Amino acid sequence: MHANETKTDTALVRRLLAAQFPAWADLPVEPVASHGTVNAIYRLGPDMAVRLPRVEGGSRDAATEHRWLPRLAPHLPYAVPAPLGLGVPAEGYPWAWSVCRWIDGVNPSPGSGGAELARNLAEFVRALRAADPTDAPPAYRCEPLAARDGATRDALRALHGVIDTDAAAGIWSRALRAPGPRGPAVWVHGDLQPGNVLVAGGRLTAVIDFGCMGLADPAVDLIAAWYLLPHGPRRVFRTEAARGTATGGETGAAEAEAEAAAWARGRGWALSVALMELSYYRTSNRVMAATARHVIGEILADGGGGGGGEQ
Repeated sequence: MHANETKTDTALVRRLLAAQFPAWADLPVEPVASHGTVNAIYRLGPDMAVRLPRVEGGSRDAATEHRWLPRLAPHLPYAVPAPLGLGVPAEGYPWAWSVCRWIDGVNPSPGSGGAELARNLAEFVRALRAADPTDAPPAYRCEPLAARDGATRDALRALHGVIDTDAAAGIWSRALRAPGPRGPAVWVHGDLQPGNVLVAGGRLTAVIDFGCMGLADPAVDLIAAWYLLPHGPRRVFRTEAARGTATGGETGAAEAEAEAAAWARGRGWALSVALMELSYYRTSNRVMAATARHVIGEILADGGGGGGGEQ
């Protein structure tokens, strides 16, 4: 998927375990079929997973997760990975890597969630926003939308003839005009996509892959609305995610204005991320590309605004 990707296999995993975590060295190791773009994943025994970053950026993610997930987990209403070991470069492998607890579950299809999943996702993002931000790092996606303008328009040019780039550019321009956040940065997951959540019976059971986590505009996590939910449940998520987020002293009108601005920024985030993903993964990761197409289609279908509570 990446020009500079580091290759991995089960033999490498066994060597790393033997050298750094010998207590686990004799457990079965099996590669996990995954469309993830950052880590190669291997099942270790019945209840653990080894995650080997494909590129250097994932190595930094491993250390972030190892430090912060144990602190956040007690405050979150759904299961998250439990880091068990942080490995170091060795055996010809150049990056930090990790071992974590395996969590059973299935990934939802893009846009397949119902009202129950919408409420669950809103509960998760509200709890994460409320977590203590002291000493927390900036999120991977911590910049204002305007800082993504050049890269987003590059992606639009690359996708000319693939999607309706004129309509997408108009929606992106409107997102850039949305007022910025009024409050401080808060904890965000940063990548609430189908591959990073687990569900059972239409309910959220776990949120995984926190490599993008950190402090940012809370609107970043609103991308879940377009990646995971269709139109009706998306409205439920919007209402539920906004509960209890008003800053002190805001009038009802001011609160509504701030929520509408956050929703517009969230739509902009979803569009920008999906455009870049479709441009980058069109031929190298067809599942990611199909997900990105779905998100762009959902955003274009509501016109970046429109009726039915999507404004």
